[in-house]
Amino acid sequence: MIRQLTAAAAISFVLAGAAWSETVDVKMLNKGEAGTMVFEPAFVKLIPGDSVRFVAANKGHNAQTSDGMLPEGATPFVGKINEELTVTFGVPGLYGVHCKPHYAMGMVLVIAVGDVTNVPEGFLEGRVPKKAKERFEAALADL
Repeated sequence: MIRQLTAAAAISFVLAGAAWSETVDVKMLNKGEAGTMVFEPAFVKLIPGDSVRFVAANKGHNAQTSDGMLPEGATPFVGKINEELTVTFGVPGLYGVHCKPHYAMGMVLVIAVGDVTNVPEGFLEGRVPKKAKERFEAALADL
């Protein structure tokens, strides 16, 4: 009887925590409001523990972290082409995400987790294609 009560309490605790977190859908699109080859929305604000579900609304896309564009201690991720991917963001900070096949075309997304108010130094440094950099800058304006 005590084991059953302990198990029930543990399940209730886990479910209560899940109720507080949110999952935001981000569509991977060939054409959206901001143009061609886009994530919609292009900027997402989360609290630690929230998740993003990358929805393969059109074929030929994936979602993955961009090199040098994630907070210290965060784990990079790489989704498969044409597959939905759900990622939970526990480390506060700014994340840059792109679609590998369409990175040069500017298919990027910015995710802000927690109380992020400034762009970290060096966030846009490195090998960022011109169109991707323009769209990253536009998304960062929403901070």
